[in-house]
Amino acid sequence: MDAYDLVVIGTGTAAQVAAARVRSAGRSVAVIDHRPFGGTCALRGCDPKKVLLSGAEAVDWARRMRGRGVTGELRIKWDELIAFKRTFTDPVPRKLEESFAKQDIAAFHGMARFSGPDTITVDGRALRGRHILIATGARPVPLGLPGAEHAIANDAFMELEHLPGRIVMVGGGYIATEFSHIATRAGANVTVLQREARMLPQFDPDLVGWLMEAFRALGIDVRTGSAVTAIERTGQEFRVHARTPQGTTTYSADLVVHAAGRVPDIAELDLAAGKVDPENGRLRLNEYLQSVSNPIVYAAGDAAAKGPPLTPVSGHDGEVAAANILEGNRHRPDYRGVPSVAFALPPIAAVGLSEADARRQAPKLRVNCAKAADWFTARRVGESVYGYKTLVDGESGRIVGAHLVGPHADEVINLFGLAIRHDLTADDLKTTIFAYPTGASDIRHML
Repeated sequence: MDAYDLVVIGTGTAAQVAAARVRSAGRSVAVIDHRPFGGTCALRGCDPKKVLLSGAEAVDWARRMRGRGVTGELRIKWDELIAFKRTFTDPVPRKLEESFAKQDIAAFHGMARFSGPDTITVDGRALRGRHILIATGARPVPLGLPGAEHAIANDAFMELEHLPGRIVMVGGGYIATEFSHIATRAGANVTVLQREARMLPQFDPDLVGWLMEAFRALGIDVRTGSAVTAIERTGQEFRVHARTPQGTTTYSADLVVHAAGRVPDIAELDLAAGKVDPENGRLRLNEYLQSVSNPIVYAAGDAAAKGPPLTPVSGHDGEVAAANILEGNRHRPDYRGVPSVAFALPPIAAVGLSEADARRQAPKLRVNCAKAADWFTARRVGESVYGYKTLVDGESGRIVGAHLVGPHADEVINLFGLAIRHDLTADDLKTTIFAYPTGASDIRHML
């Protein structure tokens, strides 16, 4: 039996960070993955999605500037956009495998399962770990309805050689928002069926309401309060049945996309054999990202599900878990000031507390909120959706939350994240001199 100081299950961001940190300390490390090396962000999530968004951004920008000095019609050629995306994703597994070899990290391909409290079996080969890190990421939540197998996941969407004309998105979070904006600008007719009362429940309701103007202008058919009950296939067509406040409705589609959320990908690990206790589909972890039932096991990233399901959080978790494995439990993850962005066009972003949570925590809360489509930042690019909500503790002056929608929101939100993480006040940001005219130069007017 091969023995290692650390056995890592997964090869995504958290796994890479932890494996490199522990190996650089002179410890022996093995990594295992049953999918191509690289993880969700690099291969099936953030990076390829943002590449596809590049095409949609070009089309969107040109259309907004029509009549403002730009003429002509831009269109997305889907197969070329997918080919461009693959120039980013295709090299990743080989490069990562070479990186592991250069670091003298043992790499194994196959499904990993616990076969004992300190033992992982992969393709019949047993690996013993002084410590084990679960960094398996997340998988689509089971839809639990008849015909669920007809809905493709986000990774399959980003591999489509041809984009169908009619698409139904099941769910109304990040995936539905981003994919619907990409697909519509590529010429598809998109319907979003969202069980909840609004899209993007993780974001501020006022700003989501403003963003819905962009959905309507694009012709994206958003049906909230619509719970999908079944998916049928008839020949090359799908029929999606949904329960709505008005009764049962059926939608026809050429493609159905699962966009109803994700859960930790731990179901296939045989956790019972490893004495690792789950609870409600999640690992039971302490504040050090350590299993409460098996102290040699840690988890990080989406598999841990302790912080927001974001790539920077996975990297942070990987650092924390590695430090605790090397030094003993001294480090806790710190998720203060982690920004989140849904890459619609325009993007919507948030960091810190929601308005409801801020009102509970700060009795003298100052809320600054306005639509700002008449500001230079929006007018310059012909964007009609631009607005903000900033939350300031009236006693300390500290910024406790920020919510943005519109041009450059995905970048400007990072400055608010910096302020929250380092306890800066509204005056600190207002008196900072930013380059002008930029998205950041609007900050002082938002406070």
